[in-house]
Amino acid sequence: MDPWLIWLITALVLSAAEIVTLTAALGLLSVAAIVTAVSAAVGLPLPWQFLVFALVSTVAVVFVRPVALRRLSPPPGERFGVDALIGEAAIVTSEVSRLGGRVRIGGEEWTARAYDETLVLPPGTTVDVMEIKGTTALVYPRE
Repeated sequence: MDPWLIWLITALVLSAAEIVTLTAALGLLSVAAIVTAVSAAVGLPLPWQFLVFALVSTVAVVFVRPVALRRLSPPPGERFGVDALIGEAAIVTSEVSRLGGRVRIGGEEWTARAYDETLVLPPGTTVDVMEIKGTTALVYPRE
C-alpha cells in the first residue's frame, strides 16, 4: 500500500475520532496527516514524512488549538438583576449595623446590614455591597 494512502486513512480515522470527542486536537492531527499525505505523494522518504507530521502537528496543537478553543468557548455571562449589584459602591443613608439600616445603591434605597456584625456605619460612609440576601444588602466599608 502506498504511504500517501496510509496517511490519508490515518487522517480519516483522526477526523472521525474528532467528531466523536470534539477536542480540537484530533482534527488538527488529521490536518497534519493530510499535509503528510501530500508530502508522501510528492515522493518524500518515510523518515521525512514522520518529521513533517511531527512538525505540522506540533505547530497546530501548540499555536492553532488555543486560538480555536478561545473562539469556541462562550463569553463570560453578564450579571443582571441583584447579582449585578454585588461589588458596587453604596452610600449609607441611615446608620447601618448588624440589626439594619439603609443605603443608596445606584440611585435606589435598599435596606442594609453590616457584613461584619461588629461594625456600625454612620450616614455618609461609602461601602461596598458584598452580598444580597432577599431585599437586604450586606455591606462592608470601603477602605
